[in-house]
Amino acid sequence: MQARFLEDSGAKYPIIGGPMYPCSNAELVAAISEAGGIGIVQPMTLTYVEGYSFREGLRYIRSLTKRPVGMNALIEKSSTKYQKKMQEWIDIALEEGVRFFITSLGKPDWVVQKVHAYGGKVYHDVTDAKWAEIAFTSGVDGFIAVNNRAGGHAGLYDMDALIEALRIYGLPIVCAGGISNKKGYEEALLLGYSGVQMGTRFIASKECTASDDYKQAIINAGESDIVLTQNITGIPVSVINTGYIRKLGLNPGWFAQWMLRHPKLKYLIRIVYALRSRLDLKNGFYAKKGEQEFWQAGKSVQGITTVQGVNEIVDILVS
Repeated sequence: MQARFLEDSGAKYPIIGGPMYPCSNAELVAAISEAGGIGIVQPMTLTYVEGYSFREGLRYIRSLTKRPVGMNALIEKSSTKYQKKMQEWIDIALEEGVRFFITSLGKPDWVVQKVHAYGGKVYHDVTDAKWAEIAFTSGVDGFIAVNNRAGGHAGLYDMDALIEALRIYGLPIVCAGGISNKKGYEEALLLGYSGVQMGTRFIASKECTASDDYKQAIINAGESDIVLTQNITGIPVSVINTGYIRKLGLNPGWFAQWMLRHPKLKYLIRIVYALRSRLDLKNGFYAKKGEQEFWQAGKSVQGITTVQGVNEIVDILVS
């Protein structure tokens, strides 16, 4: 399965640089691929945060590395305008030679159809067997198994339980969450994972353009400093428990909670959250200590002790 994942992704080593809004800057994505993993482009980061047109941004990344890069497609039903934009981004990525896609938050059947027509591969973010079944019947080529130690939208189960639930599908499974050092990397592969996806570890890298205070906060934090808040996207997100987060609170108000539970209104309130969170997270990305400390991170902070170059991070894992 590891060999199958490497063939699907084009990576030299079984390492994915997790797509992160707003942390997956173009130079970081390219550096991960150049080091032998595969960097994943996050379209909103490339366009809204960095200011590239999507095609221009992809071509800039290709100027920095000739190795394969992937793309993340968030496909949850939201506004018609956003859905059309995501379809456009996928089409551009395929035209520019991207052949590895990670889909999130939706039914990926239409993405699979598009990508397979170009000979590409689609892996889908899953947090449990329910979403794995939906992805499997959609024809995906593998799973990104998001566990309860992940940054961003974390899962509910630990890495051991999650792989046991997903083995029955006979697809490559990538461990996402809690991996930041050689020990965690090797444990995941010994459990039977086909590879690992790391996000937080790569924020604390020289190539990431996050503020130095954000990177230092990751180094200073331990597992107990990571909390889940619904006040960013309406879905629990792992963040460092800063003074700003404590002031904001971890849970939405009663009206927002009611809308999030409503089968028809939940998409509307998530659009509101998405619009607000884009600016909040972007500001937090550049924030210095004492400013808007809106810093996403997973429990892998426990194993991060210094800011290193991407090449050094990858070399330590695979040495």
